[in-house]
Amino acid sequence: MINAGIVGSTGYVAGELIRCLVNHPDVEINFLYSHSSAGEPAMSAHDDLLPFPEMKFTGTINPDVDVLFLCLGHGNSRKFLSNYSFSSDTMIIDLGNDFRLAKDADFKGMHFKYGLVEANRDRIQGAQYIANPGCFATAIQLAMLPLAEAGILQNDLHVHALTGSTGAGKGLSETTHFSWRNNNISIYKAFRHQHLGEINETIRQMQPDFHHTINFLPLRGDFTRGIFASVYMESAMPGDDVETIFKEYYANEPFTWISKDTVHLKQVVNTNNCFLQVQKIDQRVLVTSVIDNLLKGAAGQAIQNMNLMFGLDEMTGLHFKPSYF
Repeated sequence: MINAGIVGSTGYVAGELIRCLVNHPDVEINFLYSHSSAGEPAMSAHDDLLPFPEMKFTGTINPDVDVLFLCLGHGNSRKFLSNYSFSSDTMIIDLGNDFRLAKDADFKGMHFKYGLVEANRDRIQGAQYIANPGCFATAIQLAMLPLAEAGILQNDLHVHALTGSTGAGKGLSETTHFSWRNNNISIYKAFRHQHLGEINETIRQMQPDFHHTINFLPLRGDFTRGIFASVYMESAMPGDDVETIFKEYYANEPFTWISKDTVHLKQVVNTNNCFLQVQKIDQRVLVTSVIDNLLKGAAGQAIQNMNLMFGLDEMTGLHFKPSYF
């Protein structure tokens, strides 16, 4: 049995990790670390855990756990790992952005590998430390990987991606209050979103001559969870050829699916799946990508990485049907 520890246990992503891990046949949760909620029952932050009254937050860690999930605010994983040491055998999966870029991957003798399974499966299988991709980055990269691997990204790309309110975390601000978010939509961090760095690095890993601009417009939506992304570019390639490239690239990927029909969020929310629709319209290739930001964009992908790191089937504990209605 794999003993797991979760640090930063009170947030939305940690809640999804707990929900998945309590049903994982090969994992036992060893501790839920929260400095601010130590001693309190886990249901004080995640009231769906009412059937688990024995589960409590702690202010101490077990340095010998088999796997550690870091669900801390961006920039805080380095601080935590500077203050706490773990066994040389402990595998660490960071769900923040501290180690995603190549320039940040090395820290205190640890080398973090980028955990986008559909691009880096072979590296992940031999890794001890993983930087889990960002949610926007996951949806957008899955729409681009086959094109980059085929070397046909020869123009600027345009991306519009809409995320639910859980993407902003539990902390309240003007733009996360219900009265602001409900029946509303807005752009933020236009062309400057922090996930562009990891997207560009992965695409250039796949297609080294890619030096074009990814024009990314992130939007806040008036729904709870999910990301709906559209990626398009100019291309002379016939539509059937583009579709074939996607089908061949994802033929053996258990969580990424190509649809001939329009895709939408209800197909993927509460699952670890990504649904893609590929279209050729006039001289443009349009790829629509939908994921659950808390699962395929965070906790589910982290468990998928963990499964590969421990030699398990990557789908273990992640067989979810969407809550469609």
